[in-house]
Formats: sequence, structure tokens, C-alpha cells
Amino acid sequence: MDDADFPPFEPGTVWLVGAGPGAAGLISMLGYYALGQADVIVYDALVGKELLKFANPNAQCIYAGKRGGKPSPKQKDISISLIDWAKEGKKVLRLKGGDPFVFGRGGEESETLAKAGVKFRIVPGITSGIGGLAYAGIPVTHRDINQAVIFLTGHDETGEVPHAVDWQSIATAAPVIVMFMAVKHLSSISEKLIAAGRKPEDALAILSNTTLPEQSVAITTLGEAGAFVEREDVPTPAIVVIGQVVNYREILNWYTPSENRIG
Repeated sequence: MDDADFPPFEPGTVWLVGAGPGAAGLISMLGYYALGQADVIVYDALVGKELLKFANPNAQCIYAGKRGGKPSPKQKDISISLIDWAKEGKKVLRLKGGDPFVFGRGGEESETLAKAGVKFRIVPGITSGIGGLAYAGIPVTHRDINQAVIFLTGHDETGEVPHAVDWQSIATAAPVIVMFMAVKHLSSISEKLIAAGRKPEDALAILSNTTLPEQSVAITTLGEAGAFVEREDVPTPAIVVIGQVVNYREILNWYTPSENRIG
């Protein structure tokens, strides 16, 4: 496909691009095109180095990763820097793991850009809450299991268990729950779900470093999950999925992590 088929990446604009769940080959074609056009690339902790190899060789690549418990740039400072570079006439690429609008603060950043009068484009990505499950052989939906799925964050802006969640409703609203950033508080979250009516024998999977060669999958139950994460050194970043769809991994486990490849 010729570059002319893509929308122009204009100077003075910011593109918020979803990099996908990890493997470099899972970025969209539009995202790949943006990598080659950008003057400044501000990327997250979940963006792999393999993907940055496709960047414009003259681009300034700036790490702005946020990882729990480690020093990291403040969200306000990141947003201000995007505005400043855009106003300098740069083509600015904000590269975010997964999808910018799925627990990726893309909404906050684009809102700040809009208020500053900076033009922006959103390029969706494959969220790990769907793509990561696929690489683990776990379908996020299955006609025999669920007609609904809930996506839930494991912590709020304070870093603690989300205080605004209606656990009573969440526990029974959908057969499948997919949780982002939930390993740290999994014991507390599991207790809340069980207390609200979720069955402790529900299958639960913890998917770490999804789509990458170091991907690992641990299977347990909701009732045992708290003890499991306290006993085991669970790698992060990780996705937690609860529900009978976890059982499909036994027959749908297609991905061999030792196959070191781009996609």
C-alpha cells in the first residue's frame, strides 16, 4: 500500500496510537505508517523495543513509561510535553501499549490536547484484554459460555482497589471478567467477588507478558487466586481472566512462546 493511501501525518499534530498487546506484528498498518512518519515518539513501558525498530531513524524517541511502585513521569507532564512538541511543529506520536482508550489514559491525554487546541488522531490498537487471551488460547467470548464480558481495572488513580466499583453487580453481571493491572490486589478483589456471589471454584487464569516469547499462563481458581499470587512470583504485566472460557485453553493452546517472532 502506498503512503498516499494513508491520512497525512501533519506537522503540529499528535497521533495517539495503540501498539497492541506486545508482539510487534500486532500493530495496525496505520500505526506502522505513523512510526515511520513521526518526528517525536513518546512511548510507554508496554511498548516493545522490537516495534521501535520500525520508527523513523531520525525520530526522537522518549520513554514515558508508568510501572506500579517505580518512579515514573507524571501524567500532567506527559500531556504538557505532547502539547509543547506539537506547537513546535513536530509530528508527535504517542505510542501506547494495547489500545489508547482501554485503561490507557488516552481519553485524558486527548482531552488535554483538545483543550489546548492541538489537533490529534486516535489510532486504535489490539487490547491485551482480547489479544492476550487469544495468544493464551482463551476466547474472550464463546457462544456456549457467555454473551457478555466485563473489563475491569485492578486499581484506581490512588493505586488501591477501585473504590467506585459496584462489586455486587460486577460479580454476577457477566460470566467472564477480564481484569487489567489486578495482580497486586488480586487477593482482595477475589474476596470481594466471592462475597458478592461469584463462585470460588470459577476458573481463573493469569496471563503474563502476553504475545511475547516470555509469555506465561497460570491456571487456578477464584478462591485460590489470592494464595497463588502470594506464593508465586507472578511476572507482570499481566491480565487476569475469570470464567469458564479459561477451560478452553486445554484444547486451544496454539501459541509456542519459544518461537521468537515479530507477530
